[in-house]
Amino acid sequence: MAGILYLVATPIGNLEDMTPRAVRTLREADLIAAEDTRGSVRLLNHFDIHTPMTSYHEYNKLSKAHVLIDRLLQGENVAVVTDAGTPGISDPGEELVRMALQNGITVSPVPGACAAVNALVCSGKPTRRFCFEAFLPMDKKERAEILEELKTETRTIVLYEAPHRLVRTLEELLGALGDRNITLARELTKKHETIAETTIGDALRAYREKEPRGEYVLVIEGRSRSELKREKQDAVAQSMTVEEHFQKYVSQGMDRKEAMKAVARDRGISRREVYSQLMT
Repeated sequence: MAGILYLVATPIGNLEDMTPRAVRTLREADLIAAEDTRGSVRLLNHFDIHTPMTSYHEYNKLSKAHVLIDRLLQGENVAVVTDAGTPGISDPGEELVRMALQNGITVSPVPGACAAVNALVCSGKPTRRFCFEAFLPMDKKERAEILEELKTETRTIVLYEAPHRLVRTLEELLGALGDRNITLARELTKKHETIAETTIGDALRAYREKEPRGEYVLVIEGRSRSELKREKQDAVAQSMTVEEHFQKYVSQGMDRKEAMKAVARDRGISRREVYSQLMT
Protein backbone atom coordinates (compact mmCIF):
# COMPACT_ATOMS: atom_id res chain seq x y z
CA MET A 1 0.00 0.00 0.00
CA ALA A 2 1.03 3.58 -0.63
CA GLY A 3 1.93 5.77 2.29
CA ILE A 4 0.13 8.93 3.41
CA LEU A 5 1.11 12.49 2.60
CA TYR A 6 0.60 14.64 5.70
CA LEU A 7 0.38 18.44 5.44
CA VAL A 8 1.51 19.53 8.89
CA ALA A 9 0.87 23.10 10.02
CA THR A 10 3.57 24.58 12.22
CA PRO A 11 3.54 27.71 14.43
CA ILE A 12 3.69 31.12 12.76
CA GLY A 13 5.60 32.50 15.71
CA ASN A 14 4.61 31.11 19.08
CA LEU A 15 5.89 27.55 19.62
CA GLU A 16 3.03 26.88 22.05
CA ASP A 17 0.72 26.77 19.01
CA MET A 18 2.26 23.46 17.87
CA THR A 19 -0.43 20.82 18.34
CA PRO A 20 0.19 17.43 19.97
CA ARG A 21 -1.02 15.73 16.79
CA ALA A 22 1.49 17.69 14.70
CA VAL A 23 4.32 16.59 17.01
CA ARG A 24 3.21 12.96 16.89
CA THR A 25 2.80 12.99 13.11
CA LEU A 26 6.30 14.39 12.60
CA ARG A 27 7.76 11.81 14.97
CA GLU A 28 6.01 8.89 13.30
CA ALA A 29 6.57 9.91 9.65
CA ASP A 30 9.27 8.20 7.64
CA LEU A 31 10.41 11.49 6.15
CA ILE A 32 9.84 15.20 6.68
CA ALA A 33 9.93 17.43 3.58
CA ALA A 34 10.79 20.91 4.85
CA GLU A 35 10.83 24.25 3.05
CA ASP A 36 13.84 25.36 5.09
CA THR A 37 15.70 22.50 6.76
CA ARG A 38 17.87 24.88 8.78
CA GLY A 39 14.85 26.60 10.28
CA SER A 40 12.86 23.40 10.73
CA VAL A 41 15.66 21.63 12.58
CA ARG A 42 15.25 24.13 15.42
CA LEU A 43 11.55 23.27 15.60
CA LEU A 44 12.28 19.55 15.55
CA ASN A 45 14.95 19.85 18.24
CA HIS A 46 12.58 21.83 20.45
CA PHE A 47 10.04 19.01 20.34
CA ASP A 48 12.64 16.21 20.41
CA ILE A 49 11.76 14.97 16.92
CA HIS A 50 14.48 12.93 15.14
CA THR A 51 12.76 12.00 11.86
CA PRO A 52 14.98 12.28 8.73
CA MET A 53 14.45 15.48 6.80
CA THR A 54 14.85 16.57 3.17
CA SER A 55 14.47 19.95 1.49
CA TYR A 56 11.30 20.78 -0.45
CA HIS A 57 11.10 24.41 -1.49
CA GLU A 58 10.04 26.78 -4.27
CA TYR A 59 13.07 26.08 -6.44
CA ASN A 60 13.00 22.26 -6.33
CA LYS A 61 9.28 21.65 -5.75
CA LEU A 62 8.72 19.97 -9.12
CA SER A 63 11.81 17.76 -9.26
CA LYS A 64 11.65 16.84 -5.56
CA ALA A 65 7.92 16.11 -5.84
CA HIS A 66 8.69 13.14 -8.11
CA VAL A 67 11.15 11.80 -5.52
CA LEU A 68 8.61 12.17 -2.71
CA ILE A 69 5.84 10.55 -4.76
CA ASP A 70 8.10 7.54 -5.42
CA ARG A 71 8.74 7.13 -1.70
CA LEU A 72 5.04 7.46 -0.93
CA LEU A 73 4.23 4.80 -3.55
CA GLN A 74 6.75 2.52 -1.84
CA GLY A 75 4.70 2.77 1.35
CA GLU A 76 6.50 5.51 3.28
CA ASN A 77 4.63 8.28 5.08
CA VAL A 78 5.83 11.79 4.24
CA ALA A 79 5.10 14.92 6.28
CA VAL A 80 5.39 18.35 4.64
CA VAL A 81 6.21 21.46 6.68
CA THR A 82 6.95 25.04 5.68
CA ASP A 83 8.82 27.86 7.41
CA ALA A 84 5.63 28.68 9.30
CA GLY A 85 1.92 28.01 8.99
CA THR A 86 0.03 25.64 6.72
CA PRO A 87 1.76 24.02 3.71
CA GLY A 88 0.24 24.95 0.36
CA ILE A 89 -0.99 28.37 1.51
CA SER A 90 1.44 30.74 -0.19
CA ASP A 91 4.08 28.07 0.41
CA PRO A 92 5.18 24.89 -1.45
CA GLY A 93 2.76 21.96 -1.32
CA GLU A 94 0.12 22.56 -3.96
CA GLU A 95 1.93 20.70 -6.76
CA LEU A 96 2.86 17.79 -4.49
CA VAL A 97 -0.74 17.38 -3.35
CA ARG A 98 -1.97 17.37 -6.95
CA MET A 99 0.56 14.70 -7.94
CA ALA A 100 -0.27 12.61 -4.87
CA LEU A 101 -3.97 12.61 -5.68
CA GLN A 102 -3.25 11.72 -9.31
CA ASN A 103 -1.33 8.70 -8.05
CA GLY A 104 -4.07 7.56 -5.68
CA ILE A 105 -2.12 8.59 -2.58
CA THR A 106 -4.06 9.68 0.51
CA VAL A 107 -3.49 13.30 1.55
CA SER A 108 -4.23 14.15 5.17
CA PRO A 109 -4.17 17.61 6.80
CA VAL A 110 -2.80 18.18 10.28
CA PRO A 111 -4.45 21.54 11.06
CA GLY A 112 -2.83 24.43 12.84
CA ALA A 113 -1.82 28.05 12.40
CA CYS A 114 -2.59 30.09 9.29
CA ALA A 115 -1.70 33.80 9.31
CA ALA A 116 -4.40 34.74 6.80
CA VAL A 117 -7.24 33.24 8.83
CA ASN A 118 -5.99 34.61 12.15
CA ALA A 119 -5.64 38.13 10.75
CA LEU A 120 -9.09 37.93 9.17
CA VAL A 121 -10.91 36.88 12.33
CA CYS A 122 -9.17 39.62 14.35
CA SER A 123 -9.88 42.36 11.79
CA GLY A 124 -13.54 42.95 12.59
CA LYS A 125 -14.33 42.81 8.88
CA PRO A 126 -16.89 40.42 7.33
CA THR A 127 -15.64 36.83 7.45
CA ARG A 128 -18.52 34.99 5.72
CA ARG A 129 -17.08 35.80 2.30
CA PHE A 130 -13.44 36.64 1.69
CA CYS A 131 -10.80 36.21 -1.00
CA PHE A 132 -7.15 35.41 -0.40
CA GLU A 133 -4.61 36.80 -2.85
CA ALA A 134 -1.46 35.94 -0.85
CA PHE A 135 1.47 38.04 -2.16
CA LEU A 136 0.64 40.14 -5.20
CA PRO A 137 2.67 38.86 -8.19
CA MET A 138 5.93 40.60 -9.06
CA ASP A 139 5.17 40.60 -12.80
CA LYS A 140 3.91 44.12 -13.55
CA LYS A 141 1.25 43.08 -16.05
CA GLU A 142 -0.21 40.32 -13.89
CA ARG A 143 -0.06 42.56 -10.81
CA ALA A 144 -1.98 45.31 -12.63
CA GLU A 145 -4.59 42.80 -13.81
CA ILE A 146 -5.20 41.51 -10.28
CA LEU A 147 -5.46 45.03 -8.85
CA GLU A 148 -8.00 45.82 -11.58
CA GLU A 149 -10.03 42.75 -10.60
CA LEU A 150 -9.94 43.74 -6.93
CA LYS A 151 -11.53 47.12 -7.70
CA THR A 152 -14.97 45.48 -7.86
CA GLU A 153 -14.35 42.72 -5.30
CA THR A 154 -17.19 42.74 -2.75
CA ARG A 155 -15.62 40.14 -0.47
CA THR A 156 -13.11 40.98 2.26
CA ILE A 157 -9.62 40.89 0.70
CA VAL A 158 -6.65 39.26 2.46
CA LEU A 159 -3.07 39.87 1.27
CA TYR A 160 0.41 39.04 2.52
CA GLU A 161 3.28 41.50 2.24
CA ALA A 162 6.94 41.72 3.23
CA PRO A 163 8.13 44.85 5.07
CA HIS A 164 10.42 46.12 2.28
CA ARG A 165 7.52 46.08 -0.23
CA LEU A 166 4.76 47.34 2.05
CA VAL A 167 4.87 51.05 1.08
CA ARG A 168 4.82 50.27 -2.65
CA THR A 169 1.89 47.91 -2.20
CA LEU A 170 -0.06 50.44 -0.13
CA GLU A 171 0.54 53.05 -2.86
CA GLU A 172 -0.83 50.70 -5.51
CA LEU A 173 -3.80 49.68 -3.37
CA LEU A 174 -4.69 53.32 -2.73
CA GLY A 175 -4.54 54.07 -6.45
CA ALA A 176 -6.54 51.02 -7.47
CA LEU A 177 -9.08 50.61 -4.64
CA GLY A 178 -9.34 54.08 -3.16
CA ASP A 179 -8.98 54.93 0.51
CA ARG A 180 -10.71 51.91 2.04
CA ASN A 181 -10.62 50.63 5.60
CA ILE A 182 -7.75 48.22 6.19
CA THR A 183 -6.40 46.16 9.06
CA LEU A 184 -2.66 45.54 9.19
CA ALA A 185 -1.72 42.50 11.25
CA ARG A 186 2.00 42.33 11.97
CA GLU A 187 4.13 39.57 13.53
CA LEU A 188 1.10 37.49 14.54
CA THR A 189 1.55 35.39 17.72
CA LYS A 190 5.03 36.84 18.25
CA LYS A 191 6.31 39.17 20.97
CA HIS A 192 5.71 42.33 18.94
CA GLU A 193 2.33 41.36 17.49
CA THR A 194 0.23 44.35 16.43
CA ILE A 195 -3.22 44.43 14.82
CA ALA A 196 -4.17 47.93 13.74
CA GLU A 197 -7.30 49.14 11.96
CA THR A 198 -6.90 52.26 9.82
CA THR A 199 -7.34 53.39 6.22
CA ILE A 200 -5.04 52.65 3.30
CA GLY A 201 -4.13 56.34 3.05
CA ASP A 202 -3.33 56.73 6.74
CA ALA A 203 -1.31 53.50 6.73
CA LEU A 204 0.69 54.75 3.75
CA ARG A 205 1.45 58.06 5.43
CA ALA A 206 2.50 56.30 8.64
CA TYR A 207 4.85 53.83 6.96
CA ARG A 208 6.45 56.47 4.77
CA GLU A 209 7.66 58.02 8.02
CA LYS A 210 8.32 54.81 9.97
CA GLU A 211 10.14 51.85 8.43
CA PRO A 212 7.91 48.74 8.34
CA ARG A 213 9.23 45.77 10.29
CA GLY A 214 8.05 42.18 10.34
CA GLU A 215 5.71 40.24 8.08
CA TYR A 216 2.29 41.76 7.38
CA VAL A 217 -1.19 40.49 6.62
CA LEU A 218 -3.45 43.13 5.04
CA VAL A 219 -7.21 42.73 5.50
CA ILE A 220 -9.14 45.16 3.27
CA GLU A 221 -12.86 45.84 3.15
CA GLY A 222 -14.65 44.82 -0.03
CA ARG A 223 -16.69 47.13 -2.23
CA SER A 224 -20.28 47.87 -1.29
CA ARG A 225 -22.75 45.96 -3.47
CA SER A 226 -25.17 48.88 -3.44
CA GLU A 227 -22.39 51.26 -4.52
CA LEU A 228 -21.46 48.99 -7.42
CA LYS A 229 -25.11 48.76 -8.41
CA ARG A 230 -25.42 52.54 -8.45
CA GLU A 231 -22.30 52.85 -10.59
CA LYS A 232 -23.71 50.34 -13.07
CA GLN A 233 -27.00 52.21 -13.22
CA ASP A 234 -25.19 55.52 -13.73
CA ALA A 235 -23.11 54.03 -16.53
CA VAL A 236 -26.23 52.68 -18.24
CA ALA A 237 -28.03 56.00 -17.87
CA GLN A 238 -25.11 57.88 -19.41
CA SER A 239 -24.60 55.48 -22.32
CA MET A 240 -28.14 55.57 -23.79
CA THR A 241 -31.49 57.29 -23.52
CA VAL A 242 -34.52 55.59 -21.97
CA GLU A 243 -35.96 55.15 -25.48
CA GLU A 244 -32.74 53.51 -26.74
CA HIS A 245 -32.60 51.31 -23.66
CA PHE A 246 -36.23 50.27 -24.14
CA GLN A 247 -35.75 49.52 -27.85
CA LYS A 248 -32.71 47.39 -27.05
CA TYR A 249 -34.85 45.00 -25.02
CA VAL A 250 -37.74 45.05 -27.49
CA SER A 251 -35.32 44.11 -30.30
CA GLN A 252 -34.24 41.12 -28.19
CA GLY A 253 -37.82 39.80 -28.22
CA MET A 254 -39.22 41.18 -24.95
CA ASP A 255 -42.78 42.47 -24.91
CA ARG A 256 -43.24 46.14 -24.02
CA LYS A 257 -44.23 45.50 -20.41
CA GLU A 258 -41.21 43.30 -19.67
CA ALA A 259 -38.90 45.69 -21.53
CA MET A 260 -40.08 48.62 -19.39
CA LYS A 261 -39.56 46.54 -16.25
CA ALA A 262 -36.01 45.67 -17.35
CA VAL A 263 -35.20 49.31 -18.13
CA ALA A 264 -36.50 50.40 -14.73
CA ARG A 265 -34.39 47.75 -12.99
CA ASP A 266 -31.22 48.65 -14.89
CA ARG A 267 -31.57 52.38 -14.29
CA GLY A 268 -32.80 52.20 -10.70
CA ILE A 269 -36.03 54.07 -11.44
CA SER A 270 -39.72 53.15 -11.33
CA ARG A 271 -41.66 51.71 -14.27
CA ARG A 272 -43.89 54.80 -14.07
CA GLU A 273 -40.84 56.99 -14.76
CA VAL A 274 -39.86 54.80 -17.71
CA TYR A 275 -43.40 54.99 -19.11
CA SER A 276 -43.50 58.75 -18.62
CA GLN A 277 -40.22 59.29 -20.48
CA LEU A 278 -41.27 56.99 -23.32
CA MET A 279 -44.49 58.96 -23.78
CA THR A 280 -42.79 62.37 -23.99
